[in-house]
Amino acid sequence: MTVKLDDKAQWLKDVRCMPSPNYDDRPEGIEICLLVIHGISLPPGEFGSSCIEQLFCNTLDSGSHPYFERLKGLKVSAHLLIDRKGNVIQFVPFHKRAWHAGQSAYNGRENCNDFSIGIELEGADDVDYETIQYEMLADVITELQQAWPLLAGANIRGHCHIAPDRKTDPGPAFDWGRLYLLLDEAG
Repeated sequence: MTVKLDDKAQWLKDVRCMPSPNYDDRPEGIEICLLVIHGISLPPGEFGSSCIEQLFCNTLDSGSHPYFERLKGLKVSAHLLIDRKGNVIQFVPFHKRAWHAGQSAYNGRENCNDFSIGIELEGADDVDYETIQYEMLADVITELQQAWPLLAGANIRGHCHIAPDRKTDPGPAFDWGRLYLLLDEAG
């Protein structure tokens, strides 16, 4: 599948859209120049539920699992989620600021949400990501680079790189070399 960006609407075409309320405007004059890759599973280490979508849309029942109590009232989102089957779900239009990075810094600039796009992969730090996830991620990045050419090379980082004291995702199971090989092949 090749994804395409609707430049005007800032949503990917032909992917599932689940608008999240957890976003706001980017600061005036800010250029998108960072892509942040995350890893998430809810409950931790479990895959295939709708819990991630529910979290990003503020509909997660905090009483449905003991772990979810700590997420009660949390307001977070990402621009995209790529699940274990390679399905892409978009929550926030790219020109808006998703709330994915939290307290973060990159190249001496704080508040990475201001100038980044956040992509979540359904996974865990110590569980290999699926081939289809790498393929879809590379496809998405290649399309985003058409609109934002700075989303390349060192400007593709993990959450662990921009918030190293707080975050470990996408974790040691994420194969950066594999992603860069796919991007080279696409370019």
